[in-house]
Amino acid sequence: MVEVKNLVKKYGSQVAVDDVSFTAEAGEILGFLGPNGAGKSTTMNIITGYISSSSGTVTVDGCEIMDDPVGAKSKIGYLPEIPPLYVDMTVRKYLEFVYNLKKVRLPKTEHIDEVCTVVKIKDIQNRLIKNLSKGYKQRVGLAQALIGNPPVIILDEPTVGLDPKQIIEMRNLIKGLGKKHTVILSSHVLSEVQATCDRIIIINKGKLVADSRTSSLSDTLSSSHNLLLRVIGTPSSVMNALRSVDGVVKVEKGKFVYDGCYEYELHTDKATDPSKGIFYAMAKNNTPIVLMRSNELSLEEAFLKLTEPTVPGKKGGRS
Repeated sequence: MVEVKNLVKKYGSQVAVDDVSFTAEAGEILGFLGPNGAGKSTTMNIITGYISSSSGTVTVDGCEIMDDPVGAKSKIGYLPEIPPLYVDMTVRKYLEFVYNLKKVRLPKTEHIDEVCTVVKIKDIQNRLIKNLSKGYKQRVGLAQALIGNPPVIILDEPTVGLDPKQIIEMRNLIKGLGKKHTVILSSHVLSEVQATCDRIIIINKGKLVADSRTSSLSDTLSSSHNLLLRVIGTPSSVMNALRSVDGVVKVEKGKFVYDGCYEYELHTDKATDPSKGIFYAMAKNNTPIVLMRSNELSLEEAFLKLTEPTVPGKKGGRS
């Protein structure tokens, strides 16, 4: 649905986007992440046709953005971080204005009614936009992006400034959009991206550094799985028993938890699930497990690992 190929953007000698390529498939919600100055906003501005690239191509539903800018833009609904609202208009009049501006050919009344229903603003459609709360203004901004029923929706920081209830409501709206549209979502709130997106792309210093399913990003960054165990028993006996389990690569003793119970971090081979072997080894050793869970990188830790500059002489690691 959206194909970005070998995208480059230069400002003089400064390279803002450096040979970035990715695709967003139909019905996919794609999270687009990057630290400030990474080239994320530049890439999104090129995709929407707001600025041109130095080289490379962006194709939206079969239309190349440079060769057919009108055709490509007609297939995109865009919600910038600050919604482009005319606050002295009522919600309904504003959406009618956007409808006319986009030269939409769908039945006007029915289409606007449908959009208002989707984003749940039908009950406030006759109110002035300037009198609405931040959450409702964000919904109206989303509604204008949906006018014309474009196959691609691009959302830049859609939950910024919203309260927790509004964030949950916006998240649910975005998930609903993913059933009928390709959605590209930019956000600095990593928990929101993790809860909403099917796939995550991370860009850093103009380069694409990660492209992975949300659920498997930590796997992509690690050659082994981590398990966190809490076991009651003598540490030396527990560690010897754990080291004998097939698939356990390394055992590290952690903190003392309570009387007789210690924490252990296990690095395990990706190809083997050692959970059953660990259970039987601890039972045979008469050292009961009181906790066993995955200890993989969180999205925040993965993001930092990919984007944080390394300091010479300083070893990376998790605290």
